[in-house]
Amino acid sequence: MTTNVPSATPAGMIDLGGELSVCRLGFGAMRLTGDGIWGPPKDRKAALAVLRRAVELGVNFIDTADSYGPHTSEEVIAEALFPYPAGLVIATKGGWNRPGPNQWTHDATPAHLRTAVEGSLKRLRLERIDVYQLHIPDPVVSFDDSVGTLARLKEEGKIRLVALSNVTEEHIERARNIVPIVSVQNRYSFADREWDYVVDYCQRNAIAFIPWFPLGAGRIAAGDAVQQIARKRDASPHQVALAWLLKRSPMMLPIPGTSSVAHLEENIRAASLHLTDEEYAALSRVPRLVATR
Repeated sequence: MTTNVPSATPAGMIDLGGELSVCRLGFGAMRLTGDGIWGPPKDRKAALAVLRRAVELGVNFIDTADSYGPHTSEEVIAEALFPYPAGLVIATKGGWNRPGPNQWTHDATPAHLRTAVEGSLKRLRLERIDVYQLHIPDPVVSFDDSVGTLARLKEEGKIRLVALSNVTEEHIERARNIVPIVSVQNRYSFADREWDYVVDYCQRNAIAFIPWFPLGAGRIAAGDAVQQIARKRDASPHQVALAWLLKRSPMMLPIPGTSSVAHLEENIRAASLHLTDEEYAALSRVPRLVATR
């Protein structure tokens, strides 16, 4: 692979709801927190540097959530990048409570979502959130009520575009009867394709698909097919995994995250790695893994 300065630009662009256009290789900011996705990062200066470098390399879509920290990720993003450069899109989410490290409890009640949106606006120093995602359907709250709340917040001008995360095709259909949905974020990678049918649905309906866990938490390095392609192309296994996602669908918007500038630059180089049809097929035949959040 090239040794030149990496750029996200070769990944191409993707349209969000006919209103925003972003580079098809974004950045996920969950890891810019402490252990257990709790508290401040161990090295705040490094976290700030990663965000600033991502933007320098052409990333203009950053994904976060109020539950990351909680609140820490949003605060670090604002500290690093405000005032935001033109064209930068920050997507955040709500629908979880965080009682402690590695602990997540549902709360997608209308009252909680309203409070979450107001908090995100304040922490991100925004008057309107470009993309706001329901983080996960709440099993004890009406899904329609949760989405309806986001629709009303959109009407009030606090949210520009509404999106979903951790959902089925049925959820997406129901939500689209309430408000336009511009993106769906589910767990997905070349070796974890449980949500293939949702990717296909999103492609048919011009909805961006944002894969979380796109690198299989490092487990991809054990795959013979990945290693063979990586050696052949002078690339890393992570770059090959990201290149597979970018080839999988034109509506794919990977958001690999890291707290290291060197790892960020490695990931961004995947934008310039274009797999052949044969390489793509070889990875698609890899036995699927079962991943957990």
